[in-house]
Amino acid sequence: MPSAKRQVDLAAISSLAPVAALLPTWSVAIAIFWIPFWKFTDVSFPLFAFAALTLGIILFSKSIQKLFLARLLGARQPTYDESVALYQAWRRVAKANHISTGSFLLAVVDSSELNAFASGGHLLVVSSFAVNELDNNELTGVLAHELSHHLGSHTVALTVAQWLSLPILILARTGFILQTVAEVISDTLGSRLSIVKFFGILASAALTVVSSIFVSGLIVAQTLSNAVGHGSEFQADRRVVRMGFGKELLNALSRVADQTNYVDQFSHDQIFVASHPPARERAARLEALLQTEDPFR
Repeated sequence: MPSAKRQVDLAAISSLAPVAALLPTWSVAIAIFWIPFWKFTDVSFPLFAFAALTLGIILFSKSIQKLFLARLLGARQPTYDESVALYQAWRRVAKANHISTGSFLLAVVDSSELNAFASGGHLLVVSSFAVNELDNNELTGVLAHELSHHLGSHTVALTVAQWLSLPILILARTGFILQTVAEVISDTLGSRLSIVKFFGILASAALTVVSSIFVSGLIVAQTLSNAVGHGSEFQADRRVVRMGFGKELLNALSRVADQTNYVDQFSHDQIFVASHPPARERAARLEALLQTEDPFR
């Protein structure tokens, strides 16, 4: 049986919507970064923007994902005990799909929630709570699901969106920092110099507006990502069933649904990660799929 191959399914195409939503805000953000180059070099804005956009290709490099993308997403390398648990499950998934265990990178994000996500071209991230609480079969189902995202090319647009979000996020945070500085200066010197207080208030208001514009662009794109991401979750679940790990994933989802501390969202420290649909809804669909598509029934 040949190794599993990547395909471009409908969910991968629909996931381009958040990327399109980010482009206008990204264009404004990248123009701000271009201004210093324009002042001191002959680099045109279209060339600068194209270079910034194409530089995102490096995020699909396995080594860059290990050194940079994982940290950008708030993930880390697994500890020894976590590695043992992860690779026992991962070997089963890799063997079933006839791929090398070294073809993908496993990382852990510290979280008290049962979560996992795929990013880049090779990255599989599982929460520390999932590694510690799920048994081998359940963890196998989760990893099979994340591999399915890669095989369906769902992570391509998500990774591009993560790259486009970087300059927007940097400027938004810088704006809020400068806003705080302006307020401090206004409060400190404003009592003695009314003109300083006036300009401090004016600068603070302007920075608030600018930062809010950048943040709103991210919120719109994230909302779209969550909407189309639900479809990719169901498609990935279907692929897991065809792999033969549907029951394992169903058991993991049942565990998630029973966890009182489970929140179907990701940490605010993680940049542009699509949320999952409710675990109970996915479990119900998986049960139906197992009745019709499970190859080992």
